Amino acid sequence: MNYSVLIIDDHPLFSRGLAQLIETQKTYKVTGFAKSRQEALSIINEKQFDLAIVDLNLGMEDGLELIKDLLAYCPRTIILVLSMHDERFYAERALKAGAKGYIMKAEAETQVINAIQTVMNGEIYLSDKEKERLDSVKKEKANPIINKDSYDSVSVLSDRQLQIFTLIGKGLGTVEIANKLNLSIKTIDTHKENIKSKLHCSSSAELRQMAIEWTMH
Repeated sequence: MNYSVLIIDDHPLFSRGLAQLIETQKTYKVTGFAKSRQEALSIINEKQFDLAIVDLNLGMEDGLELIKDLLAYCPRTIILVLSMHDERFYAERALKAGAKGYIMKAEAETQVINAIQTVMNGEIYLSDKEKERLDSVKKEKANPIINKDSYDSVSVLSDRQLQIFTLIGKGLGTVEIANKLNLSIKTIDTHKENIKSKLHCSSSAELRQMAIEWTMH
């Protein structure tokens, strides 16, 4: 049986290289490429794919929301996230959005193939390191201990707050973010105040600088 694969990534050179890697496995055929949310939804609306490999960083677009959109269009498509974003902050969110696995682009080629085979076998793929971290988080929730470091991490932000924080880091102002997310300016300001509180930022300038550094990381 041959599995059809859709690659969603805004770097064509990387996408082609990934396709060549995937097709070293005779049961996989890359039959679609998309560089944006609109392209991805247009393609998946016309053709069914067994597997979609999604990069979370698609310019100003939100990869987590794209996962939800793809599954709304085609619930049977298995989604694997392949991203430069640190798994500590995004893997669990991606799984909650509906992805079946998360792998960082820095991983070896053999691990990419392993991740694909794992999710196609109906299992969840995470690195050993991330599995250990999530197990540790579960234990901490069961036996809560105040840990200040956890409050200094963007991991405490909700998905919407992380989305706004990332857009701030990409240079968007309050009005631009409000227009992009179809929310009121007041709502964005409220989110920003909550983000500042969670990340212990004393000013909007400090929040903006932290967001820029985070986005460039």
